[in-house]
Amino acid sequence: MKRFWSLFLTGSLTIAVALSGCSGNGSKANEATSGTKDAGNAGKDEITLYTIQSTNPKFKDWLKEAQEKSGVKINWVAAPTDSDTRQQKVSTILSSGDNTVDILEINDEMATSFKNAGWLEPLQDTVLADDVLKQLPQGYMKDMLTSSKGDLIGVPSYTGYLGLWVDQKKLDAAGMTSINNEEDFVKFMKATTKDGQYGYGGSWEKTYVFNEIATFVNLFGGDYFDWSNEGSRRAVKFMYDMANTWKVTPVDQIADKYEQMNQKFIDGKYASVFMWGTGTDYKQADRYGEDQIHMINMPKFAKRSIFTDSWSYVLNSASKNKDAAIKFLKYAASEDGELSGWKNFDRYPARADVAAKEAVTGDIKTVYNEIQSTNEVHGRPMLPQTMEFISEMGTLFQNYIQDKITLDDFCKKAQEAVERYK
Repeated sequence: MKRFWSLFLTGSLTIAVALSGCSGNGSKANEATSGTKDAGNAGKDEITLYTIQSTNPKFKDWLKEAQEKSGVKINWVAAPTDSDTRQQKVSTILSSGDNTVDILEINDEMATSFKNAGWLEPLQDTVLADDVLKQLPQGYMKDMLTSSKGDLIGVPSYTGYLGLWVDQKKLDAAGMTSINNEEDFVKFMKATTKDGQYGYGGSWEKTYVFNEIATFVNLFGGDYFDWSNEGSRRAVKFMYDMANTWKVTPVDQIADKYEQMNQKFIDGKYASVFMWGTGTDYKQADRYGEDQIHMINMPKFAKRSIFTDSWSYVLNSASKNKDAAIKFLKYAASEDGELSGWKNFDRYPARADVAAKEAVTGDIKTVYNEIQSTNEVHGRPMLPQTMEFISEMGTLFQNYIQDKITLDDFCKKAQEAVERYK
């Protein structure tokens, strides 16, 4: 662990703590953006939020409601869109004791990396009361947001499944009504691969493909931390066959992140993808619907299995505005806060009681309920040296897909990576 933070911070701390180039809201936010804000001079009920949502068209609506209902003035700083840069920025803020940012939105990768570092304020005694906590996904809270000391360090802002999305028009053209198992999945991919179009599209860039590898490992009953497991080996061989044997997915997608994958899916190049969330990109492109792009239940290979994730709000332990920050976090964890996330950001409520409300409607609720009742639901398998592990596994996978190494080589080196970063 010490080796990781020594190497990681040597690089990340060379990045200026100043967050130049980010958007802000009002003079205080502009000061936070430039890194010159004196947090000690902030108002009693004022915080600075480091957010991934500032480019969302409804961010201002969400912000207005959050300020009104929390009673807290919220300045904001926009997080970088690039995952590596974003993780480095957040690491710099937290590790350096920078108090210009109070609340941050972090993903599972960052939660795994930071939850035991002492940089995040425990929330179980101030925000996550028993009546709230019992409504949150328990496995996810344990796997992702609980430190080795038992502290709860984050408020999940939604529940999001890495689900299977299909283009219904292509399913119809293949003469199929459903994809229930491995045989159906392969049949569908082969039937819809033609004329420069593919049955499956992936996000196989080295820091993104982890999600799909781990999904197939679970479907085949494998173990992402055990590469002698036959299910794990079968999963990666299956992905190799998709690209090289059956040629139902393109090898050149090793350069693609979600942005590129989603656009190709929207454009009709792919018949199916694994993707997070509730289909926001497809809705914005007018490609969402039961007769177009929609989510279906996971097919059963060795079993049905799916990952859930979240972006979570965390409290910087260096914050000088903790009382105001806790007010915001209580709002974020409340029914009003979760419904605002659903209304403005299409974030499916993390709290089961809120998700059951009549205000949460639509076909996505139906498929989410089906997934909950038929699948094993997991948090993603991550190790403390998160991004190093993810990147190395992604590079090994890309080498295997491109025939630079064999399956045995991949499994041997993958196991070495597990042991190194564990």
